[in-house]
Amino acid sequence: MSDADIENLSEAEAKAELARLASVLAAANQAYHGADAPEISDAAYDALKRRNAAIEARFAALKRADSPSEQVGAAPSEGFAKVRHAVRMLSLGNAFEGEEVREFTARVAKFLGLDEAALSFTAEPKIDGLSLSLRYENGQLVQAATRGDGETGENVTANARTIGSIPHRLAGAPEVLEVRGEVYMRHADFAALNAAQEARGAKTFANPRNAAAGSLRQLDSEITRTRPLAFFAYAWGEVSEPLAATQIEAIQRLKDWGFETNPLTKLCAGAEELIAHYEAIGTARPNLPYDIDGVVYKVNDLALQGRLGFRSTTPRWAIAHKFAAELAWTRLEAIDIQVGRTGALSPVARLVPVTVGGVVVSNATLHNEDYIAGRDNKGAAIRGGKDIRVGDLVQVYRAGDVIPKIADVDLAERPKGAVPFAFPTLCPECGSEAIREEGDAVRRCTGGLICPAQAVEKLKHFVSRKAFDIDGLGAKQIEMFYADDQLPIREPADIFTLARRDATNLTKLKNREGWGARSAEKLFEAIEEKRKIGFARLLFALGIRHVGEQAGKLFANYYLSWDNFLRAVRAAEDESSAAWAELLSIDGVGEVVARALVTAFAQAHERESIARLVQELEIEDAEAVTRDSPVAGKTLVFTGTLEKMSRAEAKARAESLGAKVSGSVSAKTDLLIAGPGAGSKAKKAAELGIKTIDEDGWIALVEGL
Repeated sequence: MSDADIENLSEAEAKAELARLASVLAAANQAYHGADAPEISDAAYDALKRRNAAIEARFAALKRADSPSEQVGAAPSEGFAKVRHAVRMLSLGNAFEGEEVREFTARVAKFLGLDEAALSFTAEPKIDGLSLSLRYENGQLVQAATRGDGETGENVTANARTIGSIPHRLAGAPEVLEVRGEVYMRHADFAALNAAQEARGAKTFANPRNAAAGSLRQLDSEITRTRPLAFFAYAWGEVSEPLAATQIEAIQRLKDWGFETNPLTKLCAGAEELIAHYEAIGTARPNLPYDIDGVVYKVNDLALQGRLGFRSTTPRWAIAHKFAAELAWTRLEAIDIQVGRTGALSPVARLVPVTVGGVVVSNATLHNEDYIAGRDNKGAAIRGGKDIRVGDLVQVYRAGDVIPKIADVDLAERPKGAVPFAFPTLCPECGSEAIREEGDAVRRCTGGLICPAQAVEKLKHFVSRKAFDIDGLGAKQIEMFYADDQLPIREPADIFTLARRDATNLTKLKNREGWGARSAEKLFEAIEEKRKIGFARLLFALGIRHVGEQAGKLFANYYLSWDNFLRAVRAAEDESSAAWAELLSIDGVGEVVARALVTAFAQAHERESIARLVQELEIEDAEAVTRDSPVAGKTLVFTGTLEKMSRAEAKARAESLGAKVSGSVSAKTDLLIAGPGAGSKAKKAAELGIKTIDEDGWIALVEGL
């Protein structure tokens, strides 16, 4: 992908691409963080996130409510108690080239208003494992939690206590200390574990990262005790007193308390030293006893880290410089078409199995028909397209254990008679026409609810963990009930009428194969427990295209009640209405999301299906979000020259306090912060009677909190 590729996108193409990226990355997050079974390689994931960010940068108004750039990890498993992190566990921004590292150091210096020569950074290997936060109170380990979605993780305290490199007590530690790091498995230990698993006839692990994550997240801590896990400490969360003045000194304190810290961590003076250490670690990588996938750079001065602060999901003071992906060649045996819950026809490559970096790969994503053809539907060549044909020798990225990506095609090895792949124009599941709308990169089945693939996939989504999460009603049971003629589940409302229908049915569920009286009773009880559902969770569960988990929360927090929301969405069918304008005014909602939402409720069969479902439910209103801040919920504008902090720093601080920062003054502006040189904005604010303060007033306001 290049900048030129994105520069050539039309607005419609950008919308479609952002929708595709949101779907692919959400699935990848859940597979990696939630199921410990990655479906795409780290490099492929990083490339998709970079493409998403680049498109959002060029088409800012199209940024989706469920944008991948606003998400961290995946929701915690229901198998563990939840732990809310006192300090969020965020992900890192990525760099892939030396020039991006130079841009990072320059950006930090500019934000702080300092010369780059005044800055130093730490560089440490990025361990390929599972993030863990250890909480110590009065020197005693009291809690261990996974990252989860960054805000809430899983309580794995009993399991963490079995890891030998995690101290149970610390001498001389602060009253409260959260130590953060990575749980991993050494190569030799991984090989021995897999050998033991194979000898017992048990499932082997695809790679050390999967083995470490799966071992830490065992519901039985005695199983974890038998697994050779290790822990590197490299950061901290909540602390009752500062650990040190610098990152490097704080790491030394962790080491002094008995934690293993990475010996390759080094203090560097600037970008060139960082890059040199990255190259040295890359050279040493094949001989390291554990997996790494890059090098992490952090601003050394902790006071400067505090000033730099955070974006929504990443710190400004750190970045991960990633290594390139591993590759391998194999043959493409077939191309299959799968139909998703939105009707999208997704091509999947079936490969001659090949080992890539210790992982056996047999499938690969092919994205869409243009990617396969190497040309768009107008015949123009597209960047990244490969003209992929069955029988080709293809190069694949290293991945986890399911679906990687094709990197290249060896045309010199193409078999004679190989023909271009004919992408179907009819749905392979229901035979309905599969059409491709203008600006959409994906062909979609028009069958809707008559298409079994869409109906079944929508129902699977409805009962998934982040949606209704009904115990005992998973994907396998949905397929069974969908095909059942006597107790069918063909739409969500059918789930909540199942017990009533069973009571009047001649053939009871308890008499079916695989069911008994107790299992049927437990299913009915589990369904009954989920009649009460939160507004946001319900909206996400409906599986409306472009309306993901984050968008569900966004609409719930804005409209608060389902009735308010329903009235607004129906009124917004008229795009000249105030309701439509209000929908678009919600921060984070663009036309793509708004139109998908309105369209879903405008279709009679969808609306009636939702209405039947709602009649069976008790929908909980969302709670109004409030923050203890004098600027929470207010719209601020900065103008003129700020002399004591950079504009970026002031904006970040305002947003962290719950304010919205606008670039222009209007009747909706609540407060103007005006520095020297303020001109037309100050004049307009005066005309509108908007309160205006100077930079000193702003600092006094925020530092008084």
